[in-house]
Amino acid sequence: MLLHFKAFLTSSFSHRRISRQMCSVRTLCSLREDSEMKDLVDYIDSLKNYEKSGVPTGAGTDSNDGFDLGRMRRLLDRFGNPHSKFKAVHIAGTKGKGSTAAFISNILRTEGYSVGCYTSPHIQTIRERILLGRSGDPVSAKLLNNLFHKIKQDLDQAIKEENGCISHFEVFTAMAFILFADEKVDIAVIEAGLGGARDATNIISSSGLAAAVITTVGEEHLAALGGSLETIAMAKAGIIKQDPFFFGEQVPSNSYVHKSSSFCSKGEPIIINLVLGGPFLPHIEHIIREKAVSMDSPVVSASESGNNLAVKSFSILDGKPCQICDIEIQIVKDLKLSCKLHDLKLQMPGAHQLQNAATATCVALCLRNLGWRISDESIRCGLERTYLLGRSQLLKSEEAKALGLSGATILLDGAHTKESAKALMNTIRMAFPKAQLAFVVAMASDKDHAGFAREILSGAYVKTVILTEAAVAGAVTRTTPASLLRDSWIKASEVLGIDICHDGMTEYRELFKEQPVSSESNLTDGKTILATESSLKDCLRIANEILNRRRDEKGVIVITGSLHIVSSVLASLGD
Repeated sequence: MLLHFKAFLTSSFSHRRISRQMCSVRTLCSLREDSEMKDLVDYIDSLKNYEKSGVPTGAGTDSNDGFDLGRMRRLLDRFGNPHSKFKAVHIAGTKGKGSTAAFISNILRTEGYSVGCYTSPHIQTIRERILLGRSGDPVSAKLLNNLFHKIKQDLDQAIKEENGCISHFEVFTAMAFILFADEKVDIAVIEAGLGGARDATNIISSSGLAAAVITTVGEEHLAALGGSLETIAMAKAGIIKQDPFFFGEQVPSNSYVHKSSSFCSKGEPIIINLVLGGPFLPHIEHIIREKAVSMDSPVVSASESGNNLAVKSFSILDGKPCQICDIEIQIVKDLKLSCKLHDLKLQMPGAHQLQNAATATCVALCLRNLGWRISDESIRCGLERTYLLGRSQLLKSEEAKALGLSGATILLDGAHTKESAKALMNTIRMAFPKAQLAFVVAMASDKDHAGFAREILSGAYVKTVILTEAAVAGAVTRTTPASLLRDSWIKASEVLGIDICHDGMTEYRELFKEQPVSSESNLTDGKTILATESSLKDCLRIANEILNRRRDEKGVIVITGSLHIVSSVLASLGD
């Protein structure tokens, strides 16, 4: 068997050469959505999109540099303040927001409620950001497009009056809230886009808030959120709300109070719990709790010492990773919340997903304490039915075959911070403890590349890492050239004392000449191979061929670094 990797050595990178599989939002829409979506996609593509361009310094802080929530208020006022017509659970946090939102939504749907869920970003279609009703399906292209044409004239006028400053995210958030109101959902689960205090979703008033949730606090988006963990915590704590009747808030006359709530009469206290995921650094948790105290918001923590969270075993069920867990919540202070779920089968693997599931359980218990009908069995079933693309997603055998990798084990995970990289490695060690690992990585430019690399390299022996590029939200503005990623991985390996074989080394050049496979062990001598490649298809092929040199050992190809490269892989399955 001979290796033919000449192109592997001579690949050059530019933003113009991002692979055909690196699909933009528009391309995904053309592949996945009805043609009637074209007008809407063209319209929102023409607006300012911070997912594409990156977020300005200080934009997420409650300061003069922060996003203008007044603009969002004026926009929603134009449409009759739809956000005042449903109850909401509002979720902020560095990591875990989307998973926690999915867990909560499925618990409520299992109980029979009609649920609106708003999250970002999406994997395959922008419709994924808005889920409606009891089924939990993405909003239909027809419904979304009909709404767009209905409100387009008002949108045009609003954009004109705001001097073109209304963003892609603000418009889509407004559309989600209008749909939730029009469809008369029982409750909406809403993920903040950035930070919390100045995020467009923080238009939700205290009279409409059923619970606030902060999952984690990490260093992502440092510049946009003030430059420190402390300022990030303060920004996320901006979603905590006060009882409107006790603190003088003007409550819209048409505001919605759920009929099952025992705190629904004007003048009576509305308990707005803050649910913490965590765990948090002590001083960061102190900042958040101090804000909650100032708002008279009771705090419920999924990480309290009285709770028991345990992963008992791991298996593959119906081609999907599954972990068997216990969740025991026992909070006896003022709220007296309790729930015991033994032998829970989570399709979302990893200790971090168990933490997210526990956080969602605490939210469900808080809602139950407010009068919402939510049984322990609905909590169990809702947690067990939750599954998201791109979160430790194991491709099926037919999907691997469609990628030209028959028999390969391929894991997709959108990890893009050092914290999520650590969680990914913990999951891999649990699921594939003895496997040889080949990573295919693409990242956005505003991430901690070196920190991400250190967590991957220190987590287990990694046989090879192939660095590539992926479009971010359909554009290359935030795409990191693979050559820069390579520099970060080399530095990370030096810090960790891990031997790397990369394209600046004689051993690397010798390795990829045409020669028998048996010579590899002499050349690399246990070193991790570090390579760069422009084509995603070639990345996967090379990773598979390297792993297949040792047919006596199981190998896993891990595709990670952003949800955008995950999206690219999934999009290529439809080509």
